[in-house]
Amino acid sequence: MATNTIIASPLKQHRVAGALLTADPRIDLLADGNPGPRQFKIKSADSFVRRTSASLLLKNRYSWRGYQTVSLPTDQTANRITLSAVEDEATIGTITVGLDGPEGLNSEDVFGDEIAALRAEGRRVCEFTKLAVDPITGTKRVLSALFHVAYVVAHRIRKYDTLVIEVNPRHVRYYERMLGFRVIAPARMNRSVNAPAVLLVADFSYIVRQIGEFGGQPDRAADERSLYPFFFSIPEEAGILSKLLAAQKTGSTAVN
Repeated sequence: MATNTIIASPLKQHRVAGALLTADPRIDLLADGNPGPRQFKIKSADSFVRRTSASLLLKNRYSWRGYQTVSLPTDQTANRITLSAVEDEATIGTITVGLDGPEGLNSEDVFGDEIAALRAEGRRVCEFTKLAVDPITGTKRVLSALFHVAYVVAHRIRKYDTLVIEVNPRHVRYYERMLGFRVIAPARMNRSVNAPAVLLVADFSYIVRQIGEFGGQPDRAADERSLYPFFFSIPEEAGILSKLLAAQKTGSTAVN
């Protein structure tokens, strides 16, 4: 994926909200981030500078929570695609899309039997990992933009149908309520961060329906207590998809 901007969205300065990590998500603590004069952009972290910046955010947030620090590999691959939310060239959020392939999935280290069972059902499984949002500038809009573009990459372009994530047991209910995940395995020790993790799964078909009903309607967030009103609208998603597909045709993208 080229380092071109995928999409730009409004971001308003707000209170300190707390960190969001795959291992320690507190979606409920993130401010909404009402539209304002500031702009953040979603970019592919496929350059040395962008990946270094994303790795620094990951290390800072994971170590602050007391977890063993993690970092990104030096180079982006076709099956490990990292996205960054960027404001004024500073990385304020990051997420990595892991696509099942010859090297497998990171979650198999802890939940190998569960991943094998999903494959046995004929599912095409992917995972979202290494998720972090800056505690000062991060909002639900930043998180939603990262998640939505990751969904476009995994489902709309690469045609995967099932998403898994690992989260800290204390915050399972946030992902259940805010994004519609469900638990498929109890807590086990994740050695990569030296902390317990629970395996959650979501069908992309469910996410498609939620985006169709709530996407691009942040005014509905007061009644719809999920993250989906902060996702992009269907026309905005179409623009993101078109841009990524055009980049793919020119050979300037790792999404293929």
